[in-house]
Amino acid sequence: METLINGNFHIVGGDFSNAGKASTELKTILTNSGLDIAKVRRAVIASFEGEMNIIIYAVAGTISYQIQNGELKVTLQDIGPGIENIDLAMTEGYSTAPDWVREMGWGAGMGLPNMKRNADIFTINSIVGEGTTVEIVINLY
Repeated sequence: METLINGNFHIVGGDFSNAGKASTELKTILTNSGLDIAKVRRAVIASFEGEMNIIIYAVAGTISYQIQNGELKVTLQDIGPGIENIDLAMTEGYSTAPDWVREMGWGAGMGLPNMKRNADIFTINSIVGEGTTVEIVINLY
């Protein structure tokens, strides 16, 4: 059970000036590791959506990644309000983003559905008042 690469990024809630920075760095790391570009693309799309959710909703969070046993696992954890109704949050177009976030072009309600669409395995756990954890697994073979 050898881990080929791993690492993490710290995300600050409300820091729109750095939006996408972690996902871009992850893309570079994964591309340089020689992974199939289609797998990299899926991981980066899912990571970016999660990164934006952390920036929009949470106080702070982390994006961790590891390649192990033929899988790329990306885990996003935040300290935030949590999600009251996960089924509703998974509905395309449903958003609780404030108007000012939508005016910036974010918060269209596609984040979680896009994360799930780009994962081979998708899990989400949330505790209201504490935060949310999303795990995305992409099979590499």
